[in-house]
Amino acid sequence: MPEMPLETEFRRAVEIMARLRSPDGCPWDRAQDFDSIRPYTLEETYEVLEAIDRCDWKGLEEELGDLLLQVLFYSQMAGEQGWFDIRDVVHGLAEKLIYRHPHVFAGAEGRLQDAESALARWEDRKGPAKETGLLGGIGRGLPALLEARKIGARAGRAGFDWPHAEGILRKLEEEIAELRHAMAQAPQAPAAGGDGSAGVEEEIGDILFTAVNLARKLEVDPELALKQCNRKFRARVALMEASLAAQGKAWESASAAELETLWQASKQPR
Repeated sequence: MPEMPLETEFRRAVEIMARLRSPDGCPWDRAQDFDSIRPYTLEETYEVLEAIDRCDWKGLEEELGDLLLQVLFYSQMAGEQGWFDIRDVVHGLAEKLIYRHPHVFAGAEGRLQDAESALARWEDRKGPAKETGLLGGIGRGLPALLEARKIGARAGRAGFDWPHAEGILRKLEEEIAELRHAMAQAPQAPAAGGDGSAGVEEEIGDILFTAVNLARKLEVDPELALKQCNRKFRARVALMEASLAAQGKAWESASAAELETLWQASKQPR
């Protein structure tokens, strides 16, 4: 197929999205609204990250297209309401990029020599945050791990931080002890939702927040670390299932002791 100019390809995608939402378009696409599309946006974002983790560049090409679809979908629905359209979105992005990069677009006098200075200038040019204060501008709608990392980093830059990772480890041990105490106060709470369950939930939240800050201090992305852990767990469970299948057994028929033996075996180098 002959290669078309970028603007032609982009216009074609926009027109296809408009057609799908038109009265003679797709019933499913017409039935969607901003709330119903949100879960797909999150899913597609994580699939982009997964493709990058796998270094699957052909897969990344496809996943970026799926993510772009989300932008086109929201813009089309907004245009139908008369709020804005894809042209406004693209124009606003271009203007923002120019404004926040004066060291590139405003002449040689604005040049910067390092990435840290460029990031600081970007942050300075964001303008006043809707939410003021030290944590203003950190979106409350972010995924919890990302929000916690941004909160910790912002507080750290302001001098409110542990000096070393060892201090965070001690804090983590303290939070675990507090969780044990909360569980002892309400032993039935996690299962039955009785009095004290809020305390258990709060202490688990404190543990997770502290763990995120430990990852930040060690320069580890907690989201990527957890994704790697999830992949490792999936692979080990798959090995356990294969071992059971070779014995002609189903997972449900295996005893706890058998599952523990298989789990330990799945951890051995292969």
